[in-house]
Amino acid sequence: MSKSVVEKLSTDDREDVFWDVSLHGFGVRVKPNGTKSYLVQYRNRTTGRSRRQTIGQAGPLLSFANARKEAMRLLSEAAQGGDPVESKQSARKAETIADLADQYLTLHAKPKKREKSVANDVSMLNGIIIPKLGKQKVAQVGHRDIQALHNSLRETPYRANRTLALLSKMFALSVRWGWRQDNPAKGVERFPEEKRYRWLSDEELARFVAELNEHPNQRAANAIRLQLLTGARIGEVLTSKWSDFDLVRGVWVKPSHHTKQKRTEHLPLSNTAISLLQTIQESADLNHPYVFPGRNPGQPLKELKRFWQNVTTAAELSDYRIHDNRHTHASHLVSNGLTLPVVGRLLGHTNPLTTQRYAHLADDPLRAAAEIMAEKMGR
Repeated sequence: MSKSVVEKLSTDDREDVFWDVSLHGFGVRVKPNGTKSYLVQYRNRTTGRSRRQTIGQAGPLLSFANARKEAMRLLSEAAQGGDPVESKQSARKAETIADLADQYLTLHAKPKKREKSVANDVSMLNGIIIPKLGKQKVAQVGHRDIQALHNSLRETPYRANRTLALLSKMFALSVRWGWRQDNPAKGVERFPEEKRYRWLSDEELARFVAELNEHPNQRAANAIRLQLLTGARIGEVLTSKWSDFDLVRGVWVKPSHHTKQKRTEHLPLSNTAISLLQTIQESADLNHPYVFPGRNPGQPLKELKRFWQNVTTAAELSDYRIHDNRHTHASHLVSNGLTLPVVGRLLGHTNPLTTQRYAHLADDPLRAAAEIMAEKMGR
C-alpha cells in the first residue's frame, strides 16, 4: 500500500477496510462518503481478544508515511505483550489532580490532621491548586508544572511554600497508591521566608493586660490569659476540657488530637494559671465539657477575631497576632534565665531549632551576671 493507492480507494454503499499486505494489521477504513481513516488491528497476546484502534483521518494533517510509522509503533507494542487500546482507555480514565485532592482529604487529611489544618488545606486546594492543575492527569504533571505554579505565587512566599508542601504530600501519597512513579514536587526550591519574632515588651504587656481586665467579654479575656500563662496554641486553649486539667497536681494534659505534634503533652501549670482556672470553674457550668464554651451547645468558643482586634487596638499594639502570645511567653522566660531546652519543652517543640529563634535573648541574664564582676572591679 502507498499514498497513491490510498487516494484511489473507494467504496459504494458500505464501510470497508483495506489492509496493507506488507505490514500485517495496518489498514485504511473507507466510508461511502469518501472519508478515509488509518487504523491498526491486533490480537492481545494475553487474552487473545482482537483489538482495533484508529490512528487518524487521512489527509493533509496525517500523511500515509506518518500513519504507517505510528502503526508500526502500535503493532510493535502489541507484539511485545502490550495493549495500545487498553493503554489509551486507561489514560482517558486516569485520575486527575482534582481526584487526587478528593482522595487526599478523604483518606489522609480529615482522619489524621487537625480541623484548622484541614481548613487550610481546603483553602489552598480550592483557591490555588484545583483552578490551576485540577483537570490535569496525576501521571502527566511534571516538575516544570509544579515549578511554574510555585513561581506564580512569589508575591506571597509563605503561601507559596505551604502550597508546595501540600502538593508534595499529595504526590507522595499518589506514589504509594500507584497513580504515578515519582514525586514532581521534589527538588522545587522554596522561597525564603522572613520569620516573625514579634512579642510584647514589659511595657506593652502591661498595657495589654490592662485592656484584658477592662474588656466586657471576660470569657475571651480568660482564654488569652491562659494562653499567655502557658504558651499554648490558641486552638489548644479553646478546645481544652475540664477533664484535661488536674488542678490538684497542677498539670494540663493536652490530648494528642489537639496538639500540633499529634502526641499527648503534660504541661505544668503555674500557681497563677491554677488560680485562673479555679476562678473560671467557680462560675462554670460543669455539665459543659469545655473550659471556654461557645454559643452552640456542646461546642467550644471559636471566634476571637473581633475581640482580639478591639483589645490590641485599645492597647495600641501593632502587627501583633494571637499566635504571637506564644512568642511573648517564650521570650520572657528565656530573657529571665530559663534554658532553651526547657522553654522548648514547655512550648511542645520537637525540633530544637524551632526554639533557637529565642537564643539571643539568653544573653541578657548572662550579660547581667557578667556585670556583677565588672561592678566589683570598678569599685
